[in-house]
Amino acid sequence: MATVTNTYARAFADVVMANRLDAARTLAEAQQVAGLARDSKALREVWEAPSIPAEQKRAVLDSIVQKAGLSRPVRNFVAVLIDKRRTRFLSDIVTQFGQELNQRLGFAEAAITTARELNADERVELEGDLARVTGKNIRAKYAQDRTILGGAIARVGSTVYDGSVKGQLERLKQLLALSS
Repeated sequence: MATVTNTYARAFADVVMANRLDAARTLAEAQQVAGLARDSKALREVWEAPSIPAEQKRAVLDSIVQKAGLSRPVRNFVAVLIDKRRTRFLSDIVTQFGQELNQRLGFAEAAITTARELNADERVELEGDLARVTGKNIRAKYAQDRTILGGAIARVGSTVYDGSVKGQLERLKQLLALSS
């Protein structure tokens, strides 16, 4: 499955980049279609049924495109998935497509946890610090967890930057245990 999702995600990213499409808008539209498919069992059944001709499946897609005001490239992308019988992978392909766009555009997703809500200036400063460390523009999602006591924990890809008070106390405890 990973090969399928990567292949289609890279191909669609190639189209977006080659045609200089608005990457954020295209991704949002693709996520919208994937969300519709995820939330509608009937839509999934139609798109995945081998007994329903591809023309009818594309007609359903065209109706969705018209009602939602989606772009032609997104329509064509989903139509290819319909024709190749890959709609069951739509959600995974769109997720991978977002990651592919981020990589090509120099963005990194960061999950940041803080003990309290940060104001706009603090968020800008923290995202700037992460951008300097990672060398990428940061797209951050924030969460709160009072158990970290203070500071922040940032997860960028598979790397965790722990600047929390709780993490510092745990590291200090380990150092003290080693020295005794």
